[in-house]
Amino acid sequence: MRGTLAALSSPRPLVETMPAVYRQDARTQQLCDAFDEVLAPILATLDSFCAYLDPHTTPEDMLGWLAGWIGLAFDGHESESRRRDLIAAGVRTMAVLGTVHGIREAVASVFDLEPEIEESGGTVGSTTAGVAPPGSPHPHLVVRLTVTDPRMVDERRFDALVEAVKPAHIPHRVEISGGAV
Repeated sequence: MRGTLAALSSPRPLVETMPAVYRQDARTQQLCDAFDEVLAPILATLDSFCAYLDPHTTPEDMLGWLAGWIGLAFDGHESESRRRDLIAAGVRTMAVLGTVHGIREAVASVFDLEPEIEESGGTVGSTTAGVAPPGSPHPHLVVRLTVTDPRMVDERRFDALVEAVKPAHIPHRVEISGGAV
């Protein structure tokens, strides 16, 4: 949690901004010193605000706040370094959210496994009329993980992740199978 630091001083003391007649007054100096002590951490925070927005440099107690900006919730099993990496990956994933690439990035970031993705969409360009469109008229999405032991992956967590990063209008299914990775 942020707080006061004994050795932290204001970069521009308030007493220096006062007219000369007030600078000589002891009460004014004490009042300005008190304000400087309270304002110094705020000014230091504002001066280093970019560091608070970077998941690799923000203080540990700010990670939850930063994760909330991108809709990321931790389940308590992640280490500090893992949470930092997940936030950084989440920011990159936001740019491709709802795409096959975005789903792949999200699943790979959380489970450290490359998923196999089957989806019904597609695009085509043609100068000839009557070309059949690619994909399927019935939207679907299947995301598969192949692991040595299927019990190692929490299926509900996997399903919730896919639900969060896929397009809302497309039904999905997750599959976890055992085999060679």
